[in-house]
Amino acid sequence: MKLRIQSINFDATAALETYISKKTSKLEKFFDEITHIEVYLKVIKPETAENKEAEIKISIPNVDFFASKTCNSFEEAIDLSIDALDKQIRKYKEKVSNK
Repeated sequence: MKLRIQSINFDATAALETYISKKTSKLEKFFDEITHIEVYLKVIKPETAENKEAEIKISIPNVDFFASKTCNSFEEAIDLSIDALDKQIRKYKEKVSNK
């Protein structure tokens, strides 16, 4: 699995990148066919309370999953996006296994 993290208009800290790596690696436990994950982090202007956006795209053969959340912190946005992707992957696995 390849992990690519892009921070748009700011530099992500090493701690944030480690956090993202740790969280995304948990998805492999549910689905081992993940080829790569792309994470986009943005600070939305103007400065408001909820201005941290995380977009995550997961690629597996023939299918892409995508989630985007905007929150007060990148960690919270990552957590909510991972939860949404987890649901999408589980739903996909159920659909495939029922065929």
